[in-house]
Amino acid sequence: MPSLIDIRRRIRSVKNTQQITKAMKMVSAAKLRRAQDRVIAARPYAAQMREMLADLAAAAEEQGETSSSPWLTRREVKRIDLIFMTSDKGLAGAFNSSLMKASQRFLAEHSGAEVTLTLVGRKGRDFYKRRHGGILSEHVNILNKPTIEDARNVAREVIRRYRDGETDAVYLLNNEFKSVMAQTLSVMQLLPAAPPAKKAEPVDYIYEQPPLEMLDQLMPRYVEVAVFRAMLETVAAEHAARMTAMDKASTNAKEVIETLTLNMNRIRQAAITKEIIEVVSGAAAAEE
Repeated sequence: MPSLIDIRRRIRSVKNTQQITKAMKMVSAAKLRRAQDRVIAARPYAAQMREMLADLAAAAEEQGETSSSPWLTRREVKRIDLIFMTSDKGLAGAFNSSLMKASQRFLAEHSGAEVTLTLVGRKGRDFYKRRHGGILSEHVNILNKPTIEDARNVAREVIRRYRDGETDAVYLLNNEFKSVMAQTLSVMQLLPAAPPAKKAEPVDYIYEQPPLEMLDQLMPRYVEVAVFRAMLETVAAEHAARMTAMDKASTNAKEVIETLTLNMNRIRQAAITKEIIEVVSGAAAAEE
């Protein structure tokens, strides 16, 4: 049985840990509000750009020019570039482990192709540096305050490789922010562009430039915007996961403190009872 001093030390240690987890929860909550605002502001632009490119692809298809564009041509998938995003820090519950499992599933599903990784985030970089040799580039410590320039640096080489025919498809794997309690794994194909969805009421646009020329200008921008939005989604989802994990850790610390305090009081009561019994027994022996 541990001594009274040992239990008091454990209680003090758990209280210190609880203070840290509460502080981390408050920090993540403050950062989450800012990250959530940036995500909400970025989503409409990314969605509208995707819709516009779908219309351009439809116009190019009507003109029979799809086969002459590297952005729309569908080749046999033998080489894949995967942009994989994780966090730079831990203590976020299952945030990173679920991403690692999803990336492993992706590699297993595309085992017949050569997969090259573009890693964003320290956790993913550390994970695959020991397990997978096909790493194209690494980008760490850019998710604290991601900018469009950071996204451009991540996407630049991937865009060049696809345009030059060095890879046949580009995918993006990350966590999307849904709510404080939920994050959704997202695997999105960036290139080649997905076929346009059929609209109930198609819009007849008049293009001043040929659709293919516009695609050549807009498609790299679209990939950069998609990467930037994914970075914002990852940051918001990370803070939400960390906030939830730290809240659970604080609750668990409170329960441990209550259990240790109860055990400490029992030991103190047993020690006091023992002393009383010794005093009474001594007094009884003296009277005899």
